[in-house]
Amino acid sequence: MGVAPRNRGVRHGAPIDPYVAELSKLMLSRAPKLGKAMADLLCRDIDAYRDGGVVTKDQVAQSCAANVAFIFDSLTSGADVDVSPAERTGTERALAGVPLPAVMTAYRIGFRFMWEETLATARAAAIPTDAILDATARIFFAQETFTQAMADAYRHQLTTQILEREEERSALVEALLSRRMTNRRSLWEAADLLRLPTSGPYVVVAAELPAIGRVGLPVIENKLSARDIRSAWRLLPDVQVGIVHLNGPTTDALNTLVEVLGQVAIARVGISPPFRELAETSDALRLARLALTGKPSGASLISVFDDTPLAVLAVSAPEAMAKIRSSLLRRVDELPAEERAVLLDTFQAWLDSGGSANDAASKIFCHPNTVRHRLRRIEELTGRSLSRPRDVAELCLVFEAERRLP
Repeated sequence: MGVAPRNRGVRHGAPIDPYVAELSKLMLSRAPKLGKAMADLLCRDIDAYRDGGVVTKDQVAQSCAANVAFIFDSLTSGADVDVSPAERTGTERALAGVPLPAVMTAYRIGFRFMWEETLATARAAAIPTDAILDATARIFFAQETFTQAMADAYRHQLTTQILEREEERSALVEALLSRRMTNRRSLWEAADLLRLPTSGPYVVVAAELPAIGRVGLPVIENKLSARDIRSAWRLLPDVQVGIVHLNGPTTDALNTLVEVLGQVAIARVGISPPFRELAETSDALRLARLALTGKPSGASLISVFDDTPLAVLAVSAPEAMAKIRSSLLRRVDELPAEERAVLLDTFQAWLDSGGSANDAASKIFCHPNTVRHRLRRIEELTGRSLSRPRDVAELCLVFEAERRLP
């Protein structure tokens, strides 16, 4: 790719000294030879150029010859001088993966070599000292312009590559989320490109968008990376979604993830249960969305989906489950809000206590007979008996849906 339009040359206002013009012509006639000699020097002294695997010696020689030609053309030309060779060098080095500091070092070494050759040529041609000083000022100015053009093009190309890689990573995340990628080899390749381990445990994280153009988890990938947690993200129309690898014992890693998300989140966040294979990403997204849109627990913005069989069953068909819940809990829903909440809390405490009224009473700080009375009230309102296993199963399911569905 090219670079943004800019001033593409150097303009000197002062008249050209005839001796400077003569020196420039001498150096221009030697440009190809100087380019080869300079390339030998750079390929010897700079690691990135030494083995020719990243940039060949011929490419380096062409760049050096272009540099020499630019410098000495600028000394004799009163018009704008084309800096496209410098831009081309910057773009090519970025594409080749040569670090910019190495390219800048090459320019410094090459310029020193060129200037030593220039002085030797000037002395051999008996160029006056004043003319050499004039040439020096002009050469420094031209070299600075050439180097700046190269560095600008390098940075522009590097930025373009980074954006393209991020777009590619985002597309891969989308393919995993939409189950468009199921072949095991493709999944391994995707993990490699996303910089994720090829096996789990993973989780999917879904965060609300607080407003158009804003994400619910700003700079989250960097925050997680700082804690040695690898992730890949995608912005969907309604949520920000990430695939996160849990590094270390699952419970500890999940707790660390929740901690980091809690520090960053500015909107509600849902986390799926852990899963082992990237092929399961699409299913995990659905559970992360359910954790996100379900009823919040407490003041935290972070909700982790509980992957117990009952929880999964309660949310697997939300529309059908909502109808069943509405039918079975109709009379409960007609109660005043405070009384309704007391009955729901009591039933949940009874379940958590393994069906023991005494243990449930300890949990909610009341007398066991109060618990029994409330349970009988639930039986009356729902038409179900807690002594019949089938009825208990139905109540457990609808109360689970009550807890989880919005």
